[in-house]
Amino acid sequence: MLRQLQRIVQAVNQAPDFELALQTLVTEVKQALNTDSCTIYLTDFAQQRFRLAATDGLRITQEQPIYMNFGEGMISLAAQREEPLNLAQADQHPRFLQLPGVDETGYQAMLTTPVIHRRKVLGVLVIQQREARAYSADEEAFAVTLAAQLAVVIAHAQAKGVALHPHQQSAFGQTYKGLAAAAGVAIAPAYVMQPLAQLSAVKAKPCDNPEREIRAFRSAVARTRQDLIRLSERMRDEVAAESLAIFEVYHAMLDSESLGQQVEQTIQAGWRAQTALKIVVEQLVQQFEALEDDYIRERASDVRDLGQRILAHLQQRERRATKPPKQCVLVAEEVTVTMLAELPDTEIVAMVSLRGSRNSHAAIMARSMGIAAIVGVAELDLNDIDNQLCVVDGYSGELYLNPPTQVVAEYRQLANEELELRELVEQARGQPAQSKEGEPFSLQLNLGVQVDKSWLQALQSDGVGLFRTEIPFMLRERFPTESEQVELYREVLQQFAEQTVVMRTLDVGGDKPLPYLPLSEENPFLGWRGIRLTLDQPEIFLMQIRAMLKASINTCSLRILLPMVSTVEEVDEALRMIKQAHHEVSEEVAEDPQQHLHYPQVGVMIEVPAVLYQLDVIAEKIDFFSVGSNDLTQYLLAVDRNNERVSALYDAYHPAVIRALAEIAQTCQRLQKPISVCGELAGEPGGALLLAAMGYRNLSMNGYSLDHVRWMLSQLTLAQMQSVLEQVLAARSAPQVHEILALEMEKLGLGGLVRAGA
Repeated sequence: MLRQLQRIVQAVNQAPDFELALQTLVTEVKQALNTDSCTIYLTDFAQQRFRLAATDGLRITQEQPIYMNFGEGMISLAAQREEPLNLAQADQHPRFLQLPGVDETGYQAMLTTPVIHRRKVLGVLVIQQREARAYSADEEAFAVTLAAQLAVVIAHAQAKGVALHPHQQSAFGQTYKGLAAAAGVAIAPAYVMQPLAQLSAVKAKPCDNPEREIRAFRSAVARTRQDLIRLSERMRDEVAAESLAIFEVYHAMLDSESLGQQVEQTIQAGWRAQTALKIVVEQLVQQFEALEDDYIRERASDVRDLGQRILAHLQQRERRATKPPKQCVLVAEEVTVTMLAELPDTEIVAMVSLRGSRNSHAAIMARSMGIAAIVGVAELDLNDIDNQLCVVDGYSGELYLNPPTQVVAEYRQLANEELELRELVEQARGQPAQSKEGEPFSLQLNLGVQVDKSWLQALQSDGVGLFRTEIPFMLRERFPTESEQVELYREVLQQFAEQTVVMRTLDVGGDKPLPYLPLSEENPFLGWRGIRLTLDQPEIFLMQIRAMLKASINTCSLRILLPMVSTVEEVDEALRMIKQAHHEVSEEVAEDPQQHLHYPQVGVMIEVPAVLYQLDVIAEKIDFFSVGSNDLTQYLLAVDRNNERVSALYDAYHPAVIRALAEIAQTCQRLQKPISVCGELAGEPGGALLLAAMGYRNLSMNGYSLDHVRWMLSQLTLAQMQSVLEQVLAARSAPQVHEILALEMEKLGLGGLVRAGA
């Protein structure tokens, strides 16, 4: 039966439209099981009923669609039980229902199998025969397996808005669902952009003149560098200066040994420049995509984009002159930073990317540009969307194609309210971060890319709450030398000489190995990573600590943060080595009376649940704690947020996470130990509200969240925040937490921070 199942699935996937796919399915199943009838019913949750979507065997006696209300018949019973019903004489069952308009005369046996996708019953597959016998265990297993395959097909169709009403638009037009990547709403025609060249289209070809190929490659790199300079200058007046640092990442990749030298070495090995570029870039992309860290994993998109820009110059391709609309929604398979900069005479009001995440550089750039952004709209067909009117809701992640006039009018009003709210938020810059009654907060930055002094100062933050030191390690083909690390760390420390800079020690290993330190583990999330790796490799740890200390000479800014701590022994060993490194650097500094070395404060990240039960003991040894809410959520809920099968379970607003955070805050207050939060939760207005109510006074976030959180805090008293927290702590589920938070923020006049409108 496996071959039959594969054939059916292949036939369904090859069907040109959804309705034909369903009809193909019922016909193929009927033949495979040698039965008399096969029918598929789809769930219509809005109308609380099932629709007969396709049948091969039943005789339909009316032209109107056939419906069955929830709670009626064998269909509802199978859906309620969420398991197959195998009956030899179904017409004798008390729940059997003869549907008007359907002739089931002569059928006795019935096998009903619910079609379930992520705990949601999307429909019911019904197989019938005239003979009064139960279907065999093999036949039932076949139906269950097929229903699991069908669930994916229906889920994708529903995401396109075609599953229930294939020939009609919904009240909102054709609707697609993605991930909200940048808040805002926009209305404009779609403009589809394709990369000039595709690495995937390059065919492997050998070369007999490596010197010529290397010259061509170097020339293409030089022209690409000029492109980046031009695009960066073009964006200089359109985005916050901080976002231009993204182009520096592209330049760093061009300079990286992992790209240029590897390509030239591959050419020397006998391949043409285009082939060598493809080989190297695809290897780098695979390495990045295999990583667990959201931010670093998204650099795969940058590497691919850069490789394809170099390839375009190798192929001597130029973008043809097109006339996009004066205002447009930029749509692409994978929107990149360079795409956002390539339309100088067009106002991009939103971006929609079929691939990517909210951590992509394009999404970061979109937030800086103040435009709505949706990513991960995998079901969208680029061939059908160009120049179609789009409504983009960057709060809900929804895209509406050609919606009716009343929907457009409603969103235009919401867009106007968005502008009013943005003006209010921008007024908060320059104001102290404090509650309505004057309770102070420290708002700091999460950093990990190359930055310059101008944009950092413009943000008016209170320092750096998390500096990810692993990124420079990721961009090299070897460990950076001590002097290279000193240069990097000094650049950041000098910019915050009067504030604090929390530098996290190398957080790699296991699921995110360095290219030059390959690892293979069955369960990398629980493997050799973070402090475990660096303590096992003391030469790496000591070199990094020495570099941090040397960079901090004559400043008091440095704080050192230890990641992935799970035991007291790890803290003891790390402190011993920090003390050793300090002694070694002190001996060097002692030779110069103009230099002073400050002993840094040392903190521990709270991300492994085990630390929650060791706070008292660890607090005696260190100076501060910092909560990594992303990993803490992942480990508390045992959910890999990058696994699409369970990613919906990942939610930082889960009651277990909220209560753990509240308990951490209370314990640290009792211990009188400073505590901060550096995960994504701190940069979300709703999350920041709850954290502030718990007692957290130090929040670290990306630069694009600072103004919103600062303004939100200024609008509330501590009593108002605590009132919301009390209700949230009583919630029993994550959806209930979201509902309470959204409702209370509406009451407090802050609804515009969590949904479209003022």
